[in-house]
Amino acid sequence: MTAPDSSPAGDSAPRVAPNFITEIIERDLNSGKVRQVVTRFPPEPSGYAHLGHIFASFLDFQTAAQYGGRYHLRLDDTNPELATQEYADAIADDLRWLGWDWGEHLYYASDHFEQYYAYAEQLVKQGDAYVDSVTGDEMARLRGDARTPGTPSPYRGRTPEENLDLLRRMRAGEFADGAHVLRAKIDLASPNMKLRDPVLYRILRGHHYRAGDAWCIYPMYDFQHPLQDALEGVTHSMCSLEFVDNRAIYDWLMERLGFEPRPHQYEFGRRGLEYTITSKRKLRRLVEAGAVHGWDDPRMPTLRAQRRLGVTPEAVRAFAAQIGVSRTNRTVDLSVYENAVRSDLNHRAPRVMAVLDPLPVTIENLPGTQTLSLPYWPFDVVRDSPDGLVALPGGERVAPEVAVRDVPLTRELVIERDDFNPEPPKGFKRLTPGGTVRLRGAGIIRADRFDVGADGQVTRVYATLLGEDAKAGGVIHWVSAEHGVPAEFRLYDRLFRVPNPEAANPEDTQAEPITPDFDPEGIGHEDETKPLDAGFMAFLNPDSLRVTRGLVEPSVKGDPEGTRYQFERQGYFWRDPVDSRPDALVFGRIITLKDAWAKATQKAEAPAKAPKPAKAQAPKPEQAEKAAPAALTPEQEAGVARLTALGV
Repeated sequence: MTAPDSSPAGDSAPRVAPNFITEIIERDLNSGKVRQVVTRFPPEPSGYAHLGHIFASFLDFQTAAQYGGRYHLRLDDTNPELATQEYADAIADDLRWLGWDWGEHLYYASDHFEQYYAYAEQLVKQGDAYVDSVTGDEMARLRGDARTPGTPSPYRGRTPEENLDLLRRMRAGEFADGAHVLRAKIDLASPNMKLRDPVLYRILRGHHYRAGDAWCIYPMYDFQHPLQDALEGVTHSMCSLEFVDNRAIYDWLMERLGFEPRPHQYEFGRRGLEYTITSKRKLRRLVEAGAVHGWDDPRMPTLRAQRRLGVTPEAVRAFAAQIGVSRTNRTVDLSVYENAVRSDLNHRAPRVMAVLDPLPVTIENLPGTQTLSLPYWPFDVVRDSPDGLVALPGGERVAPEVAVRDVPLTRELVIERDDFNPEPPKGFKRLTPGGTVRLRGAGIIRADRFDVGADGQVTRVYATLLGEDAKAGGVIHWVSAEHGVPAEFRLYDRLFRVPNPEAANPEDTQAEPITPDFDPEGIGHEDETKPLDAGFMAFLNPDSLRVTRGLVEPSVKGDPEGTRYQFERQGYFWRDPVDSRPDALVFGRIITLKDAWAKATQKAEAPAKAPKPAKAQAPKPEQAEKAAPAALTPEQEAGVARLTALGV
């Protein structure tokens, strides 16, 4: 079965909803301030692209596309210790999979190392930059704090000639790492700490994956980023809210270096995601500690992992379109992402049967094999049409025989172990001794007797297939034991068991998005020199991966790789693209059919029932007026969180 390649998102990705940035762009276009919108997405190639990159890249690309503009992908590879070609290629590949097309506009920060240096010399000659030789700790002390203005470094008064000589010697490699830095000369008394003479260049020896050993000094993010925006012709430079103070450096550089026209930086609210971390340092720690099986482990929040998990780019884009753009930070409930995945798969995944924890069943009155014709979409297919074709959920029209598959019904079957209970609890609607249940598409059976092993576990059930007049309260899935295909099933779940694994109170669902430790000089990326707080490792979910072995119906053998299935009552699955082979199938669960976490959370948070009062009394009118409003139920809280995440 070739599943229809369609979803609510479709091939035309959703555009950006109106927001304060689109209002600015429309004003700039209408006034003639800009003729063409040019945006850029500048990830650092120090790890793989992850879910934290989705919203920013979506905003950059879709905004440009919406206004007929140009989109650039820029790899910010100014740190030779972290940047690699592997990461650069992987980021580009994952973003291309996501649907972003930058055409010929792929750039690297390292493309312009010579130009950055020329601008540094220009600032020195103008008296706008100087070489400082104090230690990092002393520099931090001299900067002062929010109440105390900074104190000039003893080297701030060096002449432009002295500074130019030292800068050139820094480039020539005469000094040790950390011996000197180049600082902008701005305002040590500024209330904006970013303007208190920020560092523009530092000495850093390391082999650069593109530039080799040609450089031993590298520009800081706050210097390189605005310069490259200007060199590329970027008109609207969008970044998250933690860079709002850095904009002052951006504008200062544009003014001092005389760029015209000038790009401008706009900040939007950062989007965090519950039960997730997006710090590359911490993701590397997970990989190095063996907590996951690599960057593409389907439990990881990297795009490479989501691709291996079986999530489609349409689902990711639909999720990004739902988040909304604002000026405030926000934590998004992970269920918003998961529901986008479910909604996409519900329209593309054919239904088949797989038994993950098999219990043998013998139908004693079934003499031979029967071949059943069962629909792939039992509830969604539109059958009545003038041309005789069948309309699939995604809109594709096919011959009726394409919408069904042959399923063998044999004397020996397997069902899920927990679908039979010899001592059923009240309300149990599956198979019980002497009870009946409907086999999906095959009729009703009655359990007559069962075998028990030495460990007390049921080993086989003996059943009778009943006639059409029989009744049953429940429906279960099954697979022929003779014709079913053996497979391994990997049941993935959330990697962390708490909403905010990096927060001081990880159970706090109202906490703001976690912002990684950024370098105090504003390089724009995590400060690798700070000790890594690995407290998040304590909150790993021990049940994030369970592996079982069972059988799947034989219809899957002829399906192309990449087909996503809905295994009835089990969830959405597909063949693992790395480990699955024709002679050894491996299916990974993409997502459960329903949000099991929400149900478990509601159950855990449900308050204990209070004892009933001996006699109910109506409150007096004045008491009713003063009564506090009732607290929201967990279900209502979840609804509020969902609507808030959607921008309501």
